[in-house]
Formats: sequence, structure tokens, C-alpha cells
Amino acid sequence: MLEIGERPWGTYYVLADEPHYKLKRIEVNPGHKLSYQFHYKRQEQWTIVAGDAVVVLDDKEIPLSYGESIFIPQGAKHRIMNLSEQPVVFIEVQTGTYFGEDDIVRIEDEYERA
Repeated sequence: MLEIGERPWGTYYVLADEPHYKLKRIEVNPGHKLSYQFHYKRQEQWTIVAGDAVVVLDDKEIPLSYGESIFIPQGAKHRIMNLSEQPVVFIEVQTGTYFGEDDIVRIEDEYERA
């Protein structure tokens, strides 16, 4: 594990951090959601490996279950929500030119982060 990040919605684990991609395992606690956000310098591919999630992609809600994936284009507004009583776990592959946490532009955040 290269990095573990505790957040109000759950935990992320950085599995690989290479010059051209970053790989994370992300766990979203029951009843929680990530901020509605976008990125200037990266795109993401999410694959659900446990639980049932709802992804919001440019204001459209898309349900996803085990084994299903979604592509998040660079600049697209997105979030993942766990509306169930079980954890949601997904694998995130980031590609682009920069993968720092400071490339998160939050539009809406239930936890009042900037």
C-alpha cells in the first residue's frame, strides 16, 4: 500500500502511483457519497468490485453493481453514492497528466470541504 486516505465517506488505498497512471481501491461507507466534482488534468475508469452504487455523471444517475464499469471523462462532473446498507468498493484507474488530490474541484460536498 503506497498511501491510505481516511475521508468522511470512507477510505481510499493507493495501489500504484506511476508517471502515467494512478490506481486506487476506494471504499464508500453505507449511506455516504463522494463530493460532486471534476478534474482538470485526469480522467478516471471505475469498476465496482463489491456492493451496489449510484454514479452521478454530468447530472445523470447511473446504477452500477459488481463487475460493472464507467468511464469518467476529464472535466466531467461526477460522484459515487452508496445508498445501500453494505459498503461499496470500487477500483479507480486515473490517467492523464497529474494525479494529485489538489486537482479535485468540488461543486457540492455534504462534508463542507473546500
